Amino acid sequence: MTTPRRRGVALGSAAAALLIVSGCGEERVSEPTEHATANGVTVTVTLLAPDHGQRELRATFSPQRPGFHIYSIDLPPQGVDGLGIPTRLSVHGDLTAVGKPPSTKLVTRLLRPAGLQTEIPVYPDGPVTFTMPVRQTGSHVADVIVSYGACSESRCLMPVTDEVIHLNLN
Repeated sequence: MTTPRRRGVALGSAAAALLIVSGCGEERVSEPTEHATANGVTVTVTLLAPDHGQRELRATFSPQRPGFHIYSIDLPPQGVDGLGIPTRLSVHGDLTAVGKPPSTKLVTRLLRPAGLQTEIPVYPDGPVTFTMPVRQTGSHVADVIVSYGACSESRCLMPVTDEVIHLNLN
């Protein structure tokens, strides 16, 4: 049986642990996040909290099936021999890009889909994340515009061009 005094000590310990876990009582603001899925890929965009005054938009492109690769951000605008589309990320509305997503941090490889002679630069199998420095210019909604495509060694999925993901900034 727990006495009132022991219950108070237990509750006090639980409250102290909660404060430690939650940052000593600081209110944590959730980071605005939205998702969109089209043509076998889910895109998750998140506006990251300021780090040294700089905000960043994180976009993760996740193929829904194993073995699929996202096309490189450095792919030519018309693809290679007409195949593929460069991965693109931009913003409008209450966010302004203050830089481009870095392409040099991500390693690409050449993929030759079955039956084709063309090699397409792609990222390794699985999710690919880009971060782009941004400035928030308002507090309502930003439109994140993405273009992307994915391919495996046996099949290429239909590309997605200029898909708009509405990101609520409130």
